[in-house]
Amino acid sequence: MRPRVGELVELTTLVVLRELARRATYLAAEIDRLDDLLLPLIALRAPALLATPGVGPDSAAILLIAAGDNPERLRSEAAWAHLCASAPIPASSGKVVRRRLNPAGDRQANHALWRIVLSRMSFEPRTRAYVERRLAEGKTKTEIIRCLKRYVAREVYPLLRPPGR
Repeated sequence: MRPRVGELVELTTLVVLRELARRATYLAAEIDRLDDLLLPLIALRAPALLATPGVGPDSAAILLIAAGDNPERLRSEAAWAHLCASAPIPASSGKVVRRRLNPAGDRQANHALWRIVLSRMSFEPRTRAYVERRLAEGKTKTEIIRCLKRYVAREVYPLLRPPGR
C-alpha cells in the first residue's frame, strides 16, 4: 500500500492508513514493554493473583492499586466488595425482590472485576455452566454478572495480601 501520485483522495487515504498502522504498531509495542515491567512487580506483590482465571496484568494492577499500600485495613471480603462497588444492595419494590450493585466505590476496581467476569464467561467452563444454570432459573445477564462480580471479589480478596502475612 505504498502511496503513489495520482488521485488526491486515494493518495491521502493511503497515507493516513499507513500512519495509523504505524501508530497501532508502536502502541502495541509500548503496551508489551509496559506489561513486561508490570508482571514482575505484580508477581512479587501477589503471585497467586496472576494465576487466577481471567486475571491479567492490567486487572491485577488495578486491583492491587485499589487495595492500596495497606491491604490489612480491609477487615473482610465484604469491606473489599464495598470498596470495589460490587457489594449488592437491596433494590426491591413491591413484589419484586432484587439487588443491584452499590454505585459508590472504586470504579476502576469495579471495571477490573467486570473484565475478569466477562473473560470467565467466555472461557472458563465452571463459569459458563453457572451462567447457563442461572439463565435457566430466569435471571438476566446483568444480574448474573452482578453475582459473578461479587464471587470474583470474594475470591480475589485473600490474594491481595502480601505473601507471609
